[in-house]
Amino acid sequence: MTSIKQEIRHAAQSQAQKLLDHVNGVMAVVVATADGFDVASAVTQNIDPVRVAALASSISAIGAVVSQEARLGRSRSVTVNTVSGFALMSAVERSDVSLVVNVIANENAILGQVLYQAAECVRALETV
Repeated sequence: MTSIKQEIRHAAQSQAQKLLDHVNGVMAVVVATADGFDVASAVTQNIDPVRVAALASSISAIGAVVSQEARLGRSRSVTVNTVSGFALMSAVERSDVSLVVNVIANENAILGQVLYQAAECVRALETV
Protein backbone atom coordinates (compact mmCIF):
# COMPACT_ATOMS: atom_id res chain seq x y z
CA MET A 1 0.00 0.00 0.00
CA THR A 2 1.18 3.50 -0.86
CA SER A 3 2.12 5.72 2.08
CA ILE A 4 -0.17 8.75 2.22
CA LYS A 5 0.91 11.95 3.96
CA GLN A 6 -1.25 12.96 6.90
CA GLU A 7 -2.08 16.33 5.31
CA ILE A 8 -3.50 14.53 2.26
CA ARG A 9 -5.57 12.20 4.48
CA HIS A 10 -6.91 15.19 6.41
CA ALA A 11 -7.77 17.11 3.23
CA ALA A 12 -9.39 14.00 1.73
CA GLN A 13 -11.56 13.51 4.83
CA SER A 14 -12.57 17.16 4.84
CA GLN A 15 -13.42 17.14 1.12
CA ALA A 16 -15.35 13.87 1.37
CA GLN A 17 -17.48 15.19 4.23
CA LYS A 18 -18.05 18.51 2.45
CA LEU A 19 -19.29 16.79 -0.70
CA LEU A 20 -21.55 14.47 1.30
CA ASP A 21 -23.01 17.37 3.29
CA HIS A 22 -23.59 19.74 0.39
CA VAL A 23 -25.07 17.58 -2.38
CA ASN A 24 -28.57 16.16 -2.04
CA GLY A 25 -28.75 12.43 -2.72
CA VAL A 26 -25.10 11.62 -2.11
CA MET A 27 -24.89 8.57 0.14
CA ALA A 28 -21.14 8.02 0.26
CA VAL A 29 -17.87 9.65 -0.75
CA VAL A 30 -14.75 7.50 -0.63
CA VAL A 31 -11.30 8.80 -1.48
CA ALA A 32 -9.02 5.90 -2.36
CA THR A 33 -5.62 5.24 -3.82
CA ALA A 34 -5.59 4.21 -7.47
CA ASP A 35 -4.66 0.71 -6.33
CA GLY A 36 -7.82 0.44 -4.23
CA PHE A 37 -7.00 1.37 -0.64
CA ASP A 38 -9.36 3.57 1.38
CA VAL A 39 -7.80 6.93 2.34
CA ALA A 40 -10.86 8.78 3.69
CA SER A 41 -14.61 8.41 3.60
CA ALA A 42 -17.93 9.94 4.57
CA VAL A 43 -21.02 7.74 4.41
CA THR A 44 -24.67 8.03 5.40
CA GLN A 45 -25.78 4.45 4.91
CA ASN A 46 -24.50 0.92 5.37
CA ILE A 47 -21.87 1.25 2.64
CA ASP A 48 -18.44 -0.31 3.20
CA PRO A 49 -15.76 2.23 2.18
CA VAL A 50 -13.10 -0.48 1.92
CA ARG A 51 -15.16 -2.43 -0.65
CA VAL A 52 -16.06 0.75 -2.56
CA ALA A 53 -12.38 1.73 -2.70
CA ALA A 54 -11.34 -1.66 -4.04
CA LEU A 55 -14.09 -2.04 -6.63
CA ALA A 56 -14.19 1.56 -7.83
CA SER A 57 -10.44 1.66 -8.41
CA SER A 58 -10.85 -1.22 -10.86
CA ILE A 59 -13.65 0.58 -12.69
CA SER A 60 -11.59 3.76 -12.81
CA ALA A 61 -8.63 1.79 -14.22
CA ILE A 62 -10.85 0.34 -16.95
CA GLY A 63 -11.98 3.87 -17.86
CA ALA A 64 -8.35 4.97 -18.11
CA VAL A 65 -7.49 2.07 -20.45
CA VAL A 66 -10.51 2.75 -22.67
CA SER A 67 -9.58 6.45 -22.88
CA GLN A 68 -6.01 5.55 -23.74
CA GLU A 69 -6.98 2.99 -26.41
CA ALA A 70 -9.41 5.45 -27.98
CA ARG A 71 -6.72 8.16 -27.88
CA LEU A 72 -9.01 10.49 -25.96
CA GLY A 73 -6.39 11.62 -23.46
CA ARG A 74 -6.30 11.09 -19.72
CA SER A 75 -9.52 9.80 -18.21
CA ARG A 76 -11.08 12.23 -15.75
CA SER A 77 -14.07 10.23 -14.58
CA VAL A 78 -16.28 7.19 -15.08
CA THR A 79 -19.99 7.14 -14.29
CA VAL A 80 -22.06 4.03 -13.70
CA ASN A 81 -25.79 4.76 -14.03
CA THR A 82 -28.25 2.45 -12.30
CA VAL A 83 -32.00 2.28 -11.80
CA SER A 84 -31.61 3.73 -8.29
CA GLY A 85 -28.82 6.27 -8.76
CA PHE A 86 -25.22 6.32 -9.93
CA ALA A 87 -21.59 5.93 -8.97
CA LEU A 88 -19.00 8.46 -10.11
CA MET A 89 -15.27 7.76 -10.01
CA SER A 90 -13.01 10.79 -10.59
CA ALA A 91 -9.23 10.61 -10.95
CA VAL A 92 -6.95 12.79 -8.83
CA GLU A 93 -3.50 13.21 -10.36
CA ARG A 94 -0.72 14.18 -8.02
CA SER A 95 3.03 13.82 -8.39
CA ASP A 96 3.30 11.73 -5.20
CA VAL A 97 0.15 9.54 -5.35
CA SER A 98 -2.80 8.89 -7.65
CA LEU A 99 -6.18 8.99 -5.95
CA VAL A 100 -9.77 8.30 -6.97
CA VAL A 101 -12.78 10.16 -5.58
CA ASN A 102 -15.75 7.79 -5.51
CA VAL A 103 -19.25 9.19 -5.10
CA ILE A 104 -22.28 6.95 -4.58
CA ALA A 105 -25.58 8.77 -5.11
CA ASN A 106 -29.24 7.81 -5.12
CA GLU A 107 -31.98 8.81 -7.56
CA ASN A 108 -32.45 12.19 -5.79
CA ALA A 109 -28.99 13.38 -6.81
CA ILE A 110 -28.51 15.56 -9.86
CA LEU A 111 -25.61 14.28 -11.95
CA GLY A 112 -24.46 17.78 -12.95
CA GLN A 113 -24.23 18.89 -9.32
CA VAL A 114 -22.30 15.78 -8.35
CA LEU A 115 -19.93 16.19 -11.31
CA TYR A 116 -19.27 19.81 -10.40
CA GLN A 117 -18.71 19.15 -6.69
CA ALA A 118 -16.56 16.08 -7.41
CA ALA A 119 -14.42 18.21 -9.75
CA GLU A 120 -14.03 20.79 -6.95
CA CYS A 121 -12.97 17.99 -4.61
CA VAL A 122 -10.45 16.72 -7.18
CA ARG A 123 -8.97 20.19 -7.66
CA ALA A 124 -8.61 20.64 -3.91
CA LEU A 125 -6.85 17.28 -3.53
CA GLU A 126 -4.53 17.95 -6.46
CA THR A 127 -3.24 21.12 -4.79
CA VAL A 128 -2.72 19.91 -1.20
